[in-house]
Amino acid sequence: MAKLPNEVSERIWRLKRQLADVIENARTAEFALFNTFGETERTIVYLDDLHSVAEQATERFSQFSSLQIRIFNVQPHVPGDMLELVMQSILNTEARLPALEQSIQEIRTEWELP
Repeated sequence: MAKLPNEVSERIWRLKRQLADVIENARTAEFALFNTFGETERTIVYLDDLHSVAEQATERFSQFSSLQIRIFNVQPHVPGDMLELVMQSILNTEARLPALEQSIQEIRTEWELP
């Protein structure tokens, strides 16, 4: 099986853990907002935003998982174009994660959610 450099592999696992946290936090906030205030004209935008954050994180998590599986099945070395795709995914996710986390925090603050 082909193997990514350890540093790259660790970055992927770290990002997947962070993405899992984003998914969980977005869904928890969505549930709390809905249970506390219901689905109203005012809350629907925020509920949709939280849903979107969770979906974006889920898509990125799935993308990393798919890339990892493809790499596990490549022999004997990871092709350069595949490694480039992995690195682009890592950089894009590292750049996007703070905004996803901030979106959740802003909604929690706005609605005084736990």
